[in-house]
Parts: sequence; structure tokens; C-alpha cells
Amino acid sequence: MRRNVSPASNSIQLGEVLKKLPVFEEQLRAIKETIISNILLIGQVPAPTFEESNRAEVFLERLSDSQIDICATDDYSNPIGIIKGRTGGNKPPIFLVAHLDTFIAGDVDHNYTIRKNSITGPGVLDNSVSVGVLASIPFICQSLDLSFESDIVLAGVTQSIGKGNLQGIRHLLKTWEGPIRGAVIMEGEKLGRLNYYSEGIIRGEIECKIPAPGNWEERYKPNAILILNEVINEILAMSLPQRPRSRVIIGKIDGGFKHGVIAYDARLGFEIQSDSDPMVKQMYNEIKDIVDGISHEHNVALKLNPISTLNACTLKYRHPLVKSTVAIMKRLGITPVSESSESELSIFLANKIPAVTLGLTDGKNIHLDHASMKIDPVFTGIAQVLGVIMAMDQGVCDEQ
Repeated sequence: MRRNVSPASNSIQLGEVLKKLPVFEEQLRAIKETIISNILLIGQVPAPTFEESNRAEVFLERLSDSQIDICATDDYSNPIGIIKGRTGGNKPPIFLVAHLDTFIAGDVDHNYTIRKNSITGPGVLDNSVSVGVLASIPFICQSLDLSFESDIVLAGVTQSIGKGNLQGIRHLLKTWEGPIRGAVIMEGEKLGRLNYYSEGIIRGEIECKIPAPGNWEERYKPNAILILNEVINEILAMSLPQRPRSRVIIGKIDGGFKHGVIAYDARLGFEIQSDSDPMVKQMYNEIKDIVDGISHEHNVALKLNPISTLNACTLKYRHPLVKSTVAIMKRLGITPVSESSESELSIFLANKIPAVTLGLTDGKNIHLDHASMKIDPVFTGIAQVLGVIMAMDQGVCDEQ
């Protein structure tokens, strides 16, 4: 049974945390070389989804070099480090999480460019900066003389984005023995990001394939891109309610060979989002009917492929973890901005584990090869993470 914590006690303890935060920022700047080195060493190792093993190895090496208490890999290739707490396991652990994989292909040049206040390179914002910071946490705690009652579990999770469907964190939580006190998920962009709820989501692809013509007379076969354009038009014509909030995002389309040749295959990427899981399923079934109908009407092969799913889940704004996080951010001069998150947050919340997702810094071109992050805001971003972990360790996630 978790201990009871009075609101007054929580308020007093949080006040002590808030006093320390500005000092943390200055102390972190004093060890910036180690933090930046970890961002560079890890970020310059390619890690497309399903190919994270080399980055996981470097991450573990950095943890080992910092003389962390426990350093290992689970049977799903998630690298994990543990900073042992003062109570010897009598308190449930607190998780600090960052996903290892990026949207960048492995054959892209991953050399980073560092300037006075920026680091530029593929994947640096999503999510190499967070993994570099995660690898720095043992050294940060040593340098700032921080210790905790709970064990702090540093998890670099695999197979997170896109078709990975958050499988790394799903497996880790499924196989973890015992309760978890709370979690902080780190994302590179943007400082001020505070996620504490997740909408229901189905992400999918619609693929159109038309057999190439075998002779002159067949050259006027349908164009796969135009077929998908009809699908888009019908999706946009769907009647969606304002409550529960619901929408379909058309996020990606590609296909064809060259300018003067009819496209015989094309793909459309979309995502359904809603506060309501039943509404997500209803919208998916409606899109399936659209795909089946157009496939039949034009006598073409249209296939609907679901890629990933998430259930709607949330903490309330009044939850002590959310309120404490807001207070910590404001103490550091950060303006909280909240929206739905499709990160590892949703898996923690679905498992009834209090959690928030926080952004570490600012930057631009997040998913492009020339993504760039600002260095100076990172220290404020790390200070907020430390503050939230300390608040968790003092009981804000425990049952009232």
C-alpha cells in the first residue's frame, strides 16, 4: 500500500524543490562539455526504427563510464541504467525515458556541426538530444550531489516511432516486475512542452497498386495518385463531431516514377485522432468503407494498412504531478503549453502510472537532415526534469 501524503506536506516539499531550481541551471552550465559530448557521441550514430542496436551500445557505454549502479539490456534490446535509491528498493522506481530511434535513414550522413549556441545534424531534435541528456543523468546527479529515495531507471527505448508503434516501452512495462512510482518522458523539442494526456489514435497507410500496361492499348489505365486523390476528397467530406474532438490528418503521400509516366503505385499516410476510442474506431471503419468503395468502382487494388494504435488516456490538470510540474516550469521562466502526445506517455498512462512528457530545448527543422537545436535552453530543460523527478521522489505521484 502506498503511503498517504497530505496536500500541506506536498506543498512544503515542493517549495524546497522550487528554491533549488535556479541554482541547478548554473551548475548544469558548468558541466556543459560532458552533456554536449554525450549528445554528439550518441546523435552521430544512426538509429532508424528497428535499427537502434549501435546507438543502444553507445548509450550503455556512456552509462557504464559514469559508474552507474546497474547497466543492462532487456530481452527487447532496450538499454537500461539504474541509479539506486537511498531506501534500497523500498520505494517504487521512477522512470526517466527517451526513445532511441529517429526518422532519419541509416545511410544519411550523421556528422553534427557544433557552433557557439547550436548543434546541427539529422535527428538531433527527435530525439538525440534527449538520449544524450539521459546518458548524462548519472554524471549530473553526481555533480549536483543529488540522491533519491526511489531508484531512478534510465530507459532508452527502441521501436518507438512510426511502425515501431511504441513496442519498446510496451514490452518494458509489460515485463517490469513491481509497481512504478511515476515517469518523465523526454523529447527534444520544444521547451515548454507539457503533455499529460493522449488522444485515441489509429495511424495507417492506404496503398494503391495498378498493374503496369502490357501493350499500347492499356496505357490509359487509372493513375494511382489520382485514385488516392479521390480517397482524400471523400475523407475530407466526412462529417466529424466537435465533441468528442475528432480529426483525420493527411500527413504523407508519395508514388509514381517520373513526370511523364502515369503512376501505377502510390501510398497515402493518415492519422485518426479523437478524445474517444469508439469514435476513432468509427472513423477508421468509415475510411475502410471509402477505400473498399473506390477500389470496387475503379477496379483497382486499394489496401488499408493500420500501422499503430493508441487508446485515449489522461491525467487531470488537477493531478498533483501536473500541478507540480507547472509550478516547476513557471519557477524556471518556462510557459507550459499542453496538447495531446503520442509518445511513451500514453503507454504509462494506460498502465495507470502517472507520467508527463517534457521538451528540453528549442530548435528548427525537427524532422529534416539539417535539424538544429539551441544549446543554452537545454540547461533549463534539464533543470525542469530534475525538479519533476525530485517532486515525484517526495510523493506527488503517491495516492492522496
